[in-house]
Amino acid sequence: MPDRGGGPTGPRIRVGRPSRRVRTLLMTLGVLAVLGMVFTMFAGFWTDWLWYRSVNYSSVFTTTLWTKIGLFFVFGLLMALAVGLNIWLAHRLRPPLSAMSMEQQNLDRYRMGIAPYKKWLLLGITALVGLIAGASASSQWRTWLMWVNGVPFGQKDPQFKLDVSFYAFDLPWYRFLLGFGFAATILSLIAAALTHYLYGGLRITSPGARATAAATGHLSVLLGVFVALKAVAYWLDRYGLAVKSSDFKATDSWTGLRYVDANAYLPAKTILFCIAVICALLFFATLWRRTWQLPVIGFGLMVLSAILIGGLYPAIVQKFQVQPNEQAKEAPYVEKNLQATREAYGIDDSQVTEYPGTSQTEDKTRLRDDVSDTASIRIMDPNIVSPTFQQLQQIRNYYAFPTNLDVDRYTKDGKDQDTVIGLRELNLNGIPKRNWINDHFRYTHGYGVVAAEGTSADAGGRPEFTESDLPSKGDLGSYEQRVYYGERTTTYSIVGGPQKEIDYSDDSGEKTYSYEGNSGVNLENPVNRAAYAVAFSEPQILYSGAIGEGSRILYNRTPKERVEAIAPWLTIDGDAYPAVVNNRIQWIVDAYTTTNGYPYASRTTLGDTTADSLTATNDQRAVVAQQNQVNYIRNSVKATVDAYSGEVKLYQWDTQDPVLKTWMKAFPDTVEPRSEISDDLMAHLRYPQDLFKVQRELLTRYHVKDATTFLSGSEVWQVPDDPTNKTGDAVPPYYLSMKMPDQDEQTFSLTTTFTPNGRDNLSAFMAVNADPGTEDYGKIRVLKLPTSTTAAGPKQIQSQFNSEQDIAESIRLLRGGDSEVEYGNLLAVPLDGGLLYVEPVYVRGGGLKYPLLRKVLVTYGGQTAFEDTLEQALDKIFGGEGTTTEPPPGEDEGTGEDEGTEPPPTSDDPTVQEALNDAQEAFEAGQEALKKNDWEAYGQAQKDLEEALRKAEEAQSAERGDGAGGGDGSPGPDASPSS
Repeated sequence: MPDRGGGPTGPRIRVGRPSRRVRTLLMTLGVLAVLGMVFTMFAGFWTDWLWYRSVNYSSVFTTTLWTKIGLFFVFGLLMALAVGLNIWLAHRLRPPLSAMSMEQQNLDRYRMGIAPYKKWLLLGITALVGLIAGASASSQWRTWLMWVNGVPFGQKDPQFKLDVSFYAFDLPWYRFLLGFGFAATILSLIAAALTHYLYGGLRITSPGARATAAATGHLSVLLGVFVALKAVAYWLDRYGLAVKSSDFKATDSWTGLRYVDANAYLPAKTILFCIAVICALLFFATLWRRTWQLPVIGFGLMVLSAILIGGLYPAIVQKFQVQPNEQAKEAPYVEKNLQATREAYGIDDSQVTEYPGTSQTEDKTRLRDDVSDTASIRIMDPNIVSPTFQQLQQIRNYYAFPTNLDVDRYTKDGKDQDTVIGLRELNLNGIPKRNWINDHFRYTHGYGVVAAEGTSADAGGRPEFTESDLPSKGDLGSYEQRVYYGERTTTYSIVGGPQKEIDYSDDSGEKTYSYEGNSGVNLENPVNRAAYAVAFSEPQILYSGAIGEGSRILYNRTPKERVEAIAPWLTIDGDAYPAVVNNRIQWIVDAYTTTNGYPYASRTTLGDTTADSLTATNDQRAVVAQQNQVNYIRNSVKATVDAYSGEVKLYQWDTQDPVLKTWMKAFPDTVEPRSEISDDLMAHLRYPQDLFKVQRELLTRYHVKDATTFLSGSEVWQVPDDPTNKTGDAVPPYYLSMKMPDQDEQTFSLTTTFTPNGRDNLSAFMAVNADPGTEDYGKIRVLKLPTSTTAAGPKQIQSQFNSEQDIAESIRLLRGGDSEVEYGNLLAVPLDGGLLYVEPVYVRGGGLKYPLLRKVLVTYGGQTAFEDTLEQALDKIFGGEGTTTEPPPGEDEGTGEDEGTEPPPTSDDPTVQEALNDAQEAFEAGQEALKKNDWEAYGQAQKDLEEALRKAEEAQSAERGDGAGGGDGSPGPDASPSS
């Protein structure tokens, strides 16, 4: 039937056409613009492909790409067909004649206007909705791959007895299909209604029937499909209750069914499903009855039922059945949540034992030897001493160390030793002259490892380096020292071509080098150069003479960035750390598999849970999460990134994790078996920090196994704020070699403390075995203190340090002039039923721009010591000699005239007198250095003073003939002044 016309078209106006030259110019510009857009898109695609091929993970790129393309075309085509078919059908079912009303006369002009373009308009609308739907569907590539490759968990949920994989892998895909079906139905319904209205099938103001029989049947079928989909939604909602989050007084992130869900919402969803099915059948019946009466009644009944059964009834159950006896009603469901949460986060095997919190030995001197046996106490704080490494080992301004160094362990003299380690990475801001050639061709890499003992410092408070200088040398032996890939390397470099690189500088001048690795993408191909010139918005890449035979471009150079790119299905730990493995510098990156669909397991937000005082000041420490809200996590992959070649390797760490097995099916041959981990690499692996932070946050509530106690909230803990700074963020966990009360020897561990919710005293101490070379790696041990005790927590210990009058005065003097005092990590170590706290104190003073260790604070059993060294502080604590030391000589009120600061006494013996004269000179030199805030000279003066006093003591002992010093008032062992 031809379209109806509507009135005169009006006079035609002839518009002059542009000249041929103008048309040619416009066409040329248009073609160039299109070619430019196409090449820009091609450049992004091509450079991505080249990069994945360069790291030998092209299968990740192709699998992801083809999955996205497949989803785009399948769901884009389905959406286009659904909408297009309904528009075509509505047009075909249009009435042959329309009432001659004002409404229809007004619509005639629109019908006439689109008549010549109907096909193009139909194609345009369907193409637009298809593109949008396809783009949306392509973003679901992870959901599709997990569904099609899903591996069973071997565990069933307690409510529906379905395998956990249904909730983790199947349910998200079904929900996507349901959402797509709703979108297609609603768009089809809107498009069909508009088409029916335009061609007279639906009328608003015209007399007679408001809809033709054909339009009624068409729209009722679409409404029936919508209601049928709603029935499916009700059915899936039943299973969704097992992974539904809700607020509950026991936890802010409760997941799973509660009493009201199991006894009200679950039957309500089943009833609503049945009602929706009946309602959908009534809509489909309008194909024969041609009336809206029954479907509308059915739809109204469904809406009313949703309000009464789905909303009001559960509220009544909650009010009158649950609240009067909540603990008894909720206890069975709390127990399911407790068990599922502990399993999902790997804390189900946590060992919680009672711990007295106070020392069980009256004679503290007996504990002195136990301290070194219990822990290798680290006084070099990796989060403080980076500027010290920078000042003493930077060597050149174009090198720099990370803001936070790392803790690892290396073997020395047959014993494992906690070591603070950092790489001398490239610092472009320190280049003498910044330009494109220098930034990207000459200064391309860092050089060498710098490491220091974690448990000691030299007499001047500096780290005792075990690997230092440039090139680095020391205990680590020979290894490839060039660092092309690192945490600070965020720009691209072009290497291996005609332009030589600056390798390092020594006394003989600059050494040059040309990269010999296979990393990066070859730029000899002009197409590659053009693509990178566009991708990096740098035209010089296309024509620069510095690029030639052998030139390769290196980018995506941070370890976390590389691992995240080749394994986009992993969540990356915030702290990548370097280690010398098999004569190469390897970055070790911990990676996690996660899901948000573990039934009954409470959810956690990774960004919040893994935040602490370090991430607050260093965004490089933040976790790289694909899915921020999770309720299942496993450290399933250990990854390495070679600092020279950039080679990335993924190793299967958790061999039982079904999520990892699923991704290994989706991306075969990307993850190497655990057996491929070498012994040298295994020695440097450790328990990851972010997983530990997630687990400790969960253990603040889920250390409780009894539902009644959990509901009461009486045993809720909290992670204390870091007392050593003012950020107000949680204290970070600390790596430390130590042994818990049930262990026979020290193991490399990760530790933290807990305080009661809203209070500052200590409630528990937690440690996990972080050494994979031991049998109980990953075992979590929690020492729970009695609630009746008030053992001091970290904040109270810090306050105790600050409130001791003598300590406070010494700290004030250390801050004299323009000096700054920085508190290091406050370490807690279980010892004989109590907790030994140790905190190094650093001073950044005078002209020195880096912190040096000056004091060590120790407290145990109510006694506090503030000494120059850890050994002195421990001697003070366990020797029973009071609570604090006297201020260092000359530091009381800044003079050497007050009590406790007199020069050494004199003697008639020439040998003694000579030694005391030396002591007097050293003392005066120390006072002069103190006034100038020259801490290095002050430290040397204290060493000289201590040596002179020792000689004087020996001479006096020889004079008396008794072999003991200090008996006649001469300086004894404790007379040596503090530095």
